[in-house]
Amino acid sequence: MAYLDNIRTFVRVYELGNMSAAARDLRVSAAVASSRISQLEDHLGVRLFHRTTRTLTPTEQGQIFYSGAGKILEAVEEAEADISDITDSPRGTLYVAAPLGVGQRFIAPAVPAFKEQYPQISIRLRLSDRKLDLAAEGLDTAFFLGVPEDSNLRIRKITDCPRVLCAAPDYIDRRGAPQNSDELRTDAQDCLNLRYPGAPEFQWPLHGPNGVQRVPVTGPFETDHGEVLTQWALAGHGIVMKPVFEIAEHLATGRLEVVLPEEPPVPIQLACLYLHRRRQDPKARLFMDFMVEHIQAEMARLPL
Repeated sequence: MAYLDNIRTFVRVYELGNMSAAARDLRVSAAVASSRISQLEDHLGVRLFHRTTRTLTPTEQGQIFYSGAGKILEAVEEAEADISDITDSPRGTLYVAAPLGVGQRFIAPAVPAFKEQYPQISIRLRLSDRKLDLAAEGLDTAFFLGVPEDSNLRIRKITDCPRVLCAAPDYIDRRGAPQNSDELRTDAQDCLNLRYPGAPEFQWPLHGPNGVQRVPVTGPFETDHGEVLTQWALAGHGIVMKPVFEIAEHLATGRLEVVLPEEPPVPIQLACLYLHRRRQDPKARLFMDFMVEHIQAEMARLPL
């Protein structure tokens, strides 16, 4: 197992390009990660990385070893998955990611129930609204709102999530509710945008009189954190486009009010993403099955 741990550490250091980041990802100290790489280099009799005080880059031998190391780990994972299928006792660690709103509302509350049902499976949940690379970040599955750009991923659709445009009563009193989507394009309204680094220019897809139109919006604030957008909206700083499940409580209490209901946003797809594999890990399949059923049941309870 020590040799496999060394290979796993090498692969994460190679993919992340940083010893400390790989150590955090593997939940070990940087010293342990560095020691594992040194042990592997001693075993192979080559240097796998060029190291300086600021950079870490793979050597030619490191690049060659990486291509084989990934296959070794995949073969081990498939063998473990086959055993789990036979013994009907799935075990191991699952690395899962989800957008903040989805994770807080649906995934995190259900993890303890999943763990109770499958006590030998451990869950490592990462919540982030930024764009994720499943392969580079070592994720088994990720929940996703929208349509992914990566065609190398498999998609399991869960549901379409209704969305609304909404704002705080204080904002509506000060600025007035928009009468049509054209007002969103101008300084007549302040729109609050979710945008992560490298994202394209943002547009809101709305059902208009002539069908769906993509409306470029303008506003003073944007962030890559969905909950921050909600808090800005609650504080009266602008109009926000949100899935209903994220703000149902605020709509029910009147802290947020729907605006422009005659031109509602297009619903957004919620799906599970996972990498193409010859055999899907049974513990990942069990987790997705569990969460899909849970999310669909929770969505059915929402006051849409």
